[in-house]
Amino acid sequence: MGLGHEEGFGAPCLKCKDKCEGFELHYWRKICRNCKCGQEEHDILSSNEEDRKVGKLFEDTKYTTLIAKLKNDGNPVYKRNVMILTNPVPAKKNISINTVTYEWAPPVQNQTLARQYMQMLPKEKQPVAGSEGAQYRKKQLAKQLPAHDQDPSKCHELSPNEVKQMEQFVKKYKNEALGVGDVKLPGDVEARAADENNLKDGDRGTSSAVGAMEDKSSDQKASQYSCYHCKLNMKEGDPAVYAERAGYDKLWHPACFVCCTCSELLVDMIYFWKNGNLYCGRHYCDSEKPRCAGCDELIFSNEYTQAEGQNWHLKHFCCFDCDCVLAGEIYVVVNDKPVCKSCYVKNHAEICQGCHNAIDPEVQRVTYNNFNWHATQECFLCSCCSKCLIDQKFIPVEGMVFCSVECKKKMMS
Repeated sequence: MGLGHEEGFGAPCLKCKDKCEGFELHYWRKICRNCKCGQEEHDILSSNEEDRKVGKLFEDTKYTTLIAKLKNDGNPVYKRNVMILTNPVPAKKNISINTVTYEWAPPVQNQTLARQYMQMLPKEKQPVAGSEGAQYRKKQLAKQLPAHDQDPSKCHELSPNEVKQMEQFVKKYKNEALGVGDVKLPGDVEARAADENNLKDGDRGTSSAVGAMEDKSSDQKASQYSCYHCKLNMKEGDPAVYAERAGYDKLWHPACFVCCTCSELLVDMIYFWKNGNLYCGRHYCDSEKPRCAGCDELIFSNEYTQAEGQNWHLKHFCCFDCDCVLAGEIYVVVNDKPVCKSCYVKNHAEICQGCHNAIDPEVQRVTYNNFNWHATQECFLCSCCSKCLIDQKFIPVEGMVFCSVECKKKMMS
């Protein structure tokens, strides 16, 4: 099964800039082999691939109206709603047209409502084509909805049993948790909630309930709507987001429709509902299954290991630098990643100011500010008279250490 190694090959890293030679996917980690950054940190023009991924997510769900089948291969593709706004701009001699394209917008018939929704998002998160917001959306699509959380073919060497378990897991979350937010005015949502309640009660007419609501003043209405996330009141004329799985009695400000774990905007309003909370796809799956810190895939095997507070496939608890297996080996954690002793000494170890050699992770060292010494009689010495300074007072000066004021003066003069 392939991981799509040809996709985005050579794309520049937005984080490392010129330090990265271009994107090259690691053979089982979901990172670049050159700079170790994730695929989402690279400028990969993959909107078609992302639309295919979301299309597959919506396949066999109630959201099939948001997808279309491609004629060439029959695969589902996401019918992303793109909104183009044109505004006349007065110029000196004539009127020019300013066009703004949103790479995604809520799929509502009322464009004014969609426009209001966009304006209520932070400017840096509005997906205007070519903007920081469009890049943010693209990054969140990769982060929140990883293809390897729903498609076994995007995973590394799953056994037939693991494939079966994954397919059952995906089917379950599509049926029980997956949803797409909708944008409406609070009054419209309230009317729908009343209809739901009336259907449940069975003894009260819808018309009387709606009529009672219409009698309320606008001031009363404004105060009765509150955001499920921030608990602040919502304005009557402002759009709100609702999630069908949560029930129509719950509303969110557009900027408050976020994952309860990472607090990021739920990309394209795609959510997962569990125990009264909204999740993005990634963190919903994390709440259900262990995730391998090495390959970033969910673990469907009964055998896996835990180390450094994280879960790992047995074959993926490896050195982050050279990929050698670390089971039963000495390793050092560097930036939350395990590194074998050999790679640590070669690539990450502190350098001794005395002998100028790398300091082994298993030996004692003396550290002062950003300077390090082997804690030995041969290395931690007065920079003037070579007196051993272990367990002695010393005077530090820019990487040098002195046993006395006299030695400091003699050396500095």
